[in-house]
Amino acid sequence: MGAVTITGAIMLLVLGVERASHMGAGGTVGTLTAGLALVAVFLVTERRSAAPLVRLGIFRSAPLVRANLAGLLFSGAFFGFQFIAVLYLQELRGWTSLQTSLAMLAIGADAVLAPTLTPRLVDRFGNPKVILAGLLLAVLSYVLFLPIGTDTVYLAMFPTMIILGLAFALAYGPLTIVATDGVDESEQGLAGGLLYTSFQFGAALGLAASTAVIVAVADAGDPLDAYRAALAVPIVAAALAAAVSASGLRKRPA
Repeated sequence: MGAVTITGAIMLLVLGVERASHMGAGGTVGTLTAGLALVAVFLVTERRSAAPLVRLGIFRSAPLVRANLAGLLFSGAFFGFQFIAVLYLQELRGWTSLQTSLAMLAIGADAVLAPTLTPRLVDRFGNPKVILAGLLLAVLSYVLFLPIGTDTVYLAMFPTMIILGLAFALAYGPLTIVATDGVDESEQGLAGGLLYTSFQFGAALGLAASTAVIVAVADAGDPLDAYRAALAVPIVAAALAAAVSASGLRKRPA
């Protein structure tokens, strides 16, 4: 029952966001309300179950909650941006799939930086500070993409791609560590599963929100304006993720 209700809730919430530009306000509110209602049913079911899918007490861990919220928002921003960038390059600029892939190849720098640079920074500054640095770099990378035009050269886009690759390298790995740090060994799998679900849910929400903004603005004006407006989704999401992570850096009074 728990798996069914939470799956239905996620589907309805994503659908409500994605269809916001197509449905009327009533339909959007109704879909989102139904999704939230299923979340409530899930929580009640899990609380009463003798063998819950998710033991709700695990959410008493503040680092776990922060990691999941930051992961959801970071993933939404990351995948939302990639969707916007691919549409911009292929639909507006007419680039081929190969050209677009090569243009975004620099984001893959995280494959080199994550195992080499990130561990050294974590050893020196700790996971929370490295995560925050990665999220702030993500915000910067999305903001740098705002001046795009119909004739923007790739050299002007490159800083966004390489900085985003660095941001992913700094944020992703440490988030997975923080999400499971301090959790009982018997619930390590649960904690990891929660974070993975947060990443996937965030990716779906980011894509849905970006699509909704692009469709809504494109119907009313210039397609380029639609892509620029949609960049608000990754910028705001990454900024919120940074704010969530920064809250964990505050020192508790003695």
